[in-house]
Amino acid sequence: MTAVTTCPCGLGEPYETCCGAFHSGLKSAPTAEALMRSRFAAFVVGDEAYLLATWHPTTRPKRVDFDPDQRWTGLEILERTGGGLLQNTGTVEFRAHYRWREQREVLHENSRFVREDGRWLYVSPS
Repeated sequence: MTAVTTCPCGLGEPYETCCGAFHSGLKSAPTAEALMRSRFAAFVVGDEAYLLATWHPTTRPKRVDFDPDQRWTGLEILERTGGGLLQNTGTVEFRAHYRWREQREVLHENSRFVREDGRWLYVSPS
């Protein structure tokens, strides 16, 4: 895994007390947006175990293949519906910026999330 000091999720907090606390299992993401941000951070640092653990079992791949030519550079949250502390479903629309073979690229997605047994899980693009 890649070492970082400032959390790549975009909130400007130290990694260890922000998404790092979710990645290590000290805390669970309280909202769909928090899970989205922590998953982006997991892609940045290469935390395959966290990505798989937070992926809904009905859509989870067997493994995550990280492209060594791809470097995630920033996250923009565009919109969210539901996904709050007292809800069990939600969506988060985002743009994830990255560089691939020195080209600037953007992944734009509206992701679906569900909360099961008190834990938020990524389902799929909506």
